[in-house]
Amino acid sequence: MTSHIVHSNLVDADINALTDRAAMGLPEGYVEPRAERLECFDLVGECDTARLAATAEDASLTLEHRLAAGTVLALTGDPRIRWDDPAMVDVPAGRALIGTPDGEVDELHRDAEQFGVQRSWVQKECPRHPVELAGFRIAVYPVTNAEYAVFLKSTGHNELPSNWSYGRFAPSAANHPVHTVTADSADAYAAWLSRHTGRRFRLPTEQEWEYAAGGPEGPRYPWGGTWHTEAANTLESGLLMTSPVGVYPQGRSWCGALDMAGNVEEYTSSTYRPYPGGQLVEDDLYKRMGEYRIARGGAFNRFRDLARCQRRHGPYPRSLYAMGFRLAEDVLPHGEA
Repeated sequence: MTSHIVHSNLVDADINALTDRAAMGLPEGYVEPRAERLECFDLVGECDTARLAATAEDASLTLEHRLAAGTVLALTGDPRIRWDDPAMVDVPAGRALIGTPDGEVDELHRDAEQFGVQRSWVQKECPRHPVELAGFRIAVYPVTNAEYAVFLKSTGHNELPSNWSYGRFAPSAANHPVHTVTADSADAYAAWLSRHTGRRFRLPTEQEWEYAAGGPEGPRYPWGGTWHTEAANTLESGLLMTSPVGVYPQGRSWCGALDMAGNVEEYTSSTYRPYPGGQLVEDDLYKRMGEYRIARGGAFNRFRDLARCQRRHGPYPRSLYAMGFRLAEDVLPHGEA
């Protein structure tokens, strides 16, 4: 099943001057999203949680089947989500190719201008350059609503996600990534979890994030060089909502991380600066925010361009920007406690 949503062409549009729906290429009236009705509940209703978890990440099944499994897990308790011991994968030390070659800017802009993307936004990714990275760990999933709620209850942190109606999330979204949080709140979450566990959690740098998403060769997407709609929850997927973490297994990165393209944008620990040899891009984001925290990965309500591994973005202050985060963890030298 594919989405029947048809998006408007946004060439020459000023995205930040449009309504959220118009910026998404949608009409102001109702359109039927994909999976408006989850018709696969009868296939998962009798499964135990281990089977449901496996079903949610089974690439041989339809998205609708995986969504049904993920939704049941949200209501019954998702064993993949452990707030005090998040699933992590190792990213080995290595030489990463970061950014986009100057010679690819025009091609990328031609592909993305239908989404309202300006050439300077792509130029922000240049030049491509090598970076030596130490080994680290990265979370398999972005931080979820349920995990973030534990943090709020434990700390009394007073910045609630702005999309939580009346200060709570829907139980059916417990295993969806938290979003509409600030970078400071994401930092506070990592610091709190570090104190609680005695481990060294933090947000990844943007170079670490890009390396974990694409690997040493730096393809455009976590799965390779060609866009695949079924590999990421972006506007092309047609859901028009966040999804349970991990239900797009076709988008798994080389190191084993999921949802690094689509679902929600993810803060890094890096503040926007031009790359070595690059130019400062004073776009709307820079003019409005000044220094801003780099975010990566795209989101359910944005087009595929933001899902490229190299795309540098950030938290423009409006509801269209679905800002979430995932954790990184320092790897201690052998024998160090």
